[in-house]
Amino acid sequence: MPTTRPHGVKWLTWLGLLLAACWLAGCTTAPPRNPDDLCSIFDEKPAWHTAALKVQREWGAPVHVPMAIMYQESSFRADAKPPKRYILGLIPWGRVSSAYGYSQALDETWAQYKQETGKSFVSRDSFADSLDFIGWYMAKSRQINGVSLWDGYGQYLNYHEGWTGYQRRSYTAKNWLPPVAQKVQARSQRYASQYEGCSQRLTRRRWLW
Repeated sequence: MPTTRPHGVKWLTWLGLLLAACWLAGCTTAPPRNPDDLCSIFDEKPAWHTAALKVQREWGAPVHVPMAIMYQESSFRADAKPPKRYILGLIPWGRVSSAYGYSQALDETWAQYKQETGKSFVSRDSFADSLDFIGWYMAKSRQINGVSLWDGYGQYLNYHEGWTGYQRRSYTAKNWLPPVAQKVQARSQRYASQYEGCSQRLTRRRWLW
């Protein structure tokens, strides 16, 4: 007598195949449609606002600064990677650094973050984890180099050059870097102005949920 598979089992099989295909294809959360407007970002992705407020509570980093740093580092792309390195301009030979994910955190710095915070099960392609990493890094920059958490310029120079590099003023040898840090500062200020006009509305919506 022939047997038939229950519809529920068939549905679960298809769901499993779909999830597996998504994983193999590297499915990630799409960047926000309007990355130049912080209110629009949080309207589109409410969980990002929740994560940003959590970072503010834990590390003291105002919402707009880590978001501006993340934009500069990855344009809010979960799978962002640095460019490849080539030998003789033709042969691919790895990437210029181990930076990866929303925060473009290096392997060794990410490992330090995990060790110091005890947050073992974190991922660089998680928005919340990456933003928390940036908040942690900013707090360390304030502790080590006395840079205000509201100073997008100084915080980005620390983030890019490292705490020791900032102390040695290594950025002065890179003519292109201070203007980039100025862009981060300008974006953080623009984000701050935008957020001032929508923060109460976004917070009320969180409580309504």
